[in-house]
Amino acid sequence: MSVEWSSLFSANHGYADLAAHGEALSPLDGRYRSVVAPLANHLSEAGLNRARIHVEIEWLIHVLDAHILPGAPLLTPAERDYLRALPRDFSAAHIARLAEFEAVTRHDVKAVEYLIGEHCENAVSVLGDESSLPRLREVVHIFCTSEDINNLAYALTIKAAIEQVWLPAARALEERLLRLAEAGADVPMLAHTHGQPATPVTLGKEMAVFAHRFARQLARVEATEYLGKINGATGTWAAHVVSVPGVDWPRVAKDFVEGLGLKWNPITTQIESHDWQAELYSDVARAGRIAHNLATDCWTYISMGYFHQNLAAQGSTGSSTMPHKVNPIRFENAEANLEVSAALLDSLAATLVTSRMQRDLTDSTTQRNIGVALGHSVLAYDNLVRGLEGVDVNATRMAEDLNANWAVLGEAVQQAMRAAAIGGATGMANPYERLKELTRGHEVGAQEMRAFIAELGLPAEVEARLLALEPASYIGLSPQIARWVLDGSISPR
Repeated sequence: MSVEWSSLFSANHGYADLAAHGEALSPLDGRYRSVVAPLANHLSEAGLNRARIHVEIEWLIHVLDAHILPGAPLLTPAERDYLRALPRDFSAAHIARLAEFEAVTRHDVKAVEYLIGEHCENAVSVLGDESSLPRLREVVHIFCTSEDINNLAYALTIKAAIEQVWLPAARALEERLLRLAEAGADVPMLAHTHGQPATPVTLGKEMAVFAHRFARQLARVEATEYLGKINGATGTWAAHVVSVPGVDWPRVAKDFVEGLGLKWNPITTQIESHDWQAELYSDVARAGRIAHNLATDCWTYISMGYFHQNLAAQGSTGSSTMPHKVNPIRFENAEANLEVSAALLDSLAATLVTSRMQRDLTDSTTQRNIGVALGHSVLAYDNLVRGLEGVDVNATRMAEDLNANWAVLGEAVQQAMRAAAIGGATGMANPYERLKELTRGHEVGAQEMRAFIAELGLPAEVEARLLALEPASYIGLSPQIARWVLDGSISPR
């Protein structure tokens, strides 16, 4: 009799609690950690807190440098370096200390403020008794609501994650697509509109289409405006002008936000409205949907034999019971991860643009999933690159399909008949219907197609051109189209 599964986790059972041993609940922090780990530097809780500390300290320095606090001391170069060392050297010890503060404050940004305050108080042990930092304890977080710090910290971490992690992963996929477009620019391939044989293309042209589509979305992501604000509890600088009147507070805020490398948003409630985030996530999701289309097409090309999986590159990725199989798992993995990513990105984009009245906290929980959404995207791109590196173009198989589908030349013949009729040729009536009668439901090979062409009475030049045509040569401008993308003559950037 089998042991009931739930009994394995009863309180008096001897089985270990896996969570206590650090087993990750999320696959991004477990199985796939090595691929997405760079995102954690920016979008983990620790990464967010490091950015919060950076913003708080830079605001402290900015306020003191602006001479807007009567009686406040000027910072020495050594004091500036001491302050900036905290986010620069942020460590596990700081993370643990923040947790201790937050256990008391029950507020994550307040815990950051206390950590910086403690850092100021400890300055004498490093800089000597003459340091002014211990008496600056109350200047830390001055004129700030927590969202002044959070919105800037998120903007900085998202910007870094996109520019340093997501975009490089996406560009690696774009580059691999361009290489495949180049390799297959002149390789004829039967197209399949609606899954049915259609006017031939080249493999390279089809890959160039994906590269072009994907590049357009990367250009949109690259053009993202990362907005930030620092204007108090309801976006009015109310406490600022009461506490220190006569200061051009909007100018102080603008200089600070832009000094962080962000674009200043002067018109907000308590929160920066997150519209730029929604725009970004929509662009990232759209790029992912294009990549998803690529994954499903490549999977199909493998199933048709147009792509041959390179066993050395793929490794032993087969069935657990059928040894002959090599499964296209890279493309399947990418497909699934892009679906998860798009779902999260869509939710982020929809949720973040709404905040009740001047502030609610729905964005707080929502934004903690940004790293997860981008992580599934980065993981998918990594799998797509690996998958594309593990396939070879099977030109022989594609040639077989082309040679078995002479009926696709029916389009060329009937259009040539139309053109000839306009030019004065006789006997060209009902070209579509005549080709339909020849091809639909019938086996048409080279002999049948050429016999039909020879009996039409076309002008000699047109007849010769059509008689010389084969499915493999009926590719139009496919090679040129691929090279437009390859040489950048048609580029979204």
